[in-house]
Amino acid sequence: MGRWEPNARERLAKAALELYSERGYEQTTVAEIAKRAGLTERTYFRHYADKREVLFDGSSALQELFVNAVAEAPESAAPIDAVAAGLEAVGTVFVDRREHSLRRQAVIVANAELQERELIKLSSLSAALADALRRRGVSEPAASLTAEAGVAVFKVGFERWTADPEDRTLARAMRESLAELKAVAAGR
Repeated sequence: MGRWEPNARERLAKAALELYSERGYEQTTVAEIAKRAGLTERTYFRHYADKREVLFDGSSALQELFVNAVAEAPESAAPIDAVAAGLEAVGTVFVDRREHSLRRQAVIVANAELQERELIKLSSLSAALADALRRRGVSEPAASLTAEAGVAVFKVGFERWTADPEDRTLARAMRESLAELKAVAAGR
């Protein structure tokens, strides 16, 4: 591939995930990622701030989708049901991304720096969800508690989905996790 071909961002992300999976995150350089993608380091840094960010490229779009679905839930929806609408919306993003998600998750789990970055992204998601709930009229601490619960359901559902050999969807894994949370909260 020539370096002037389109889709540089996607090519870089694909090359990075391949190299991180093959060699490990620590052992891979930006120069190697750029070379595998048929691009220059300069092009890499035009698209990504650092070596980690290539793995978290879609997190802002995912956050926006989640927050918008919470905001657009029916006014009559309880806060946890508004978050459930967000979880359903997010689940659609991963319909055909299981293999990518498995590879990405394996790279993150193998590196403490990436795990920390993932937690920071989840914390940012929680804050954005709490803000969306407050805009819906949910008071504190209910907004923050519900947002944190929603992120926990997302995280546990995602972990179950990537660890499960069954062919179920992420949306289903999150629905099951939410049902379990509701059962625990109800004392069952």
